[in-house]
Amino acid sequence: MKLKGKVAIVTGASAGMGKDIAYYYAKEGARVLAVARRAERLTALAESAKDLEGEIVPFPADMADKNQIKAMIDEAIKRFGTLDILVNNAGIMDNFSPAGDVDDEMWEQVININLNAPFYATRYALQHFLKAGSGVIINVASIGGLCGSRAGAAYTTSKHGLVGFTKNTASMYANKNIRCNAICPGGVETEIFTGTYMQNINKEAMEIAVAGPPIRIGKGSEIATVAVFLASDDSSYINGQCIAVDGGLTAH
Repeated sequence: MKLKGKVAIVTGASAGMGKDIAYYYAKEGARVLAVARRAERLTALAESAKDLEGEIVPFPADMADKNQIKAMIDEAIKRFGTLDILVNNAGIMDNFSPAGDVDDEMWEQVININLNAPFYATRYALQHFLKAGSGVIINVASIGGLCGSRAGAAYTTSKHGLVGFTKNTASMYANKNIRCNAICPGGVETEIFTGTYMQNINKEAMEIAVAGPPIRIGKGSEIATVAVFLASDDSSYINGQCIAVDGGLTAH
């Protein structure tokens, strides 16, 4: 049990990588506040984890609302008495558009969910981590935060920002026993590709973005195992790193 006795928050936990991370954390003994907008899916996830060593507790919330983000942190501490791990996983995709084709609504929504939400969650969690004398933050970024053309301008900017935020947070709080790392997935089976903006893809730009070797699509479980490692004491000396988990895509 790598996470026995630990308390974690996982955002975007109703599907894909977030769902798998929450489940794997509970499997390793953690008590998990699973956060997403779709309450019925969170309830089903909690039911699926009933026989595990840990526990999953649903908490419906919208990461576009910073007041709900604060409520999420408060709920974890109120319910479990502490908080050890924050996983900022919730995110949305753009439609691959370059800067000249991005409209205001898409830009603002992508930046708000992908970058502002992790900032607010981290800021609120840090208040507790500093009092407790320890904490782990894991940001789910993307290879779009390491490369310039794996997505559109909005998504790429949001994930580059998250990578920078990860490194800054790790550096500033390393002497406080607080670690912050990022996982940068490549193509993974997730509902992010069925989001609002993916219904109107900029096809010319997408062809540029997806050019590369024929790497297989990853599974959420393959991201979850890395998230377990980064949350556990096995990674106690890893801080400020942005780990590509992409089947070799960024090696091309």
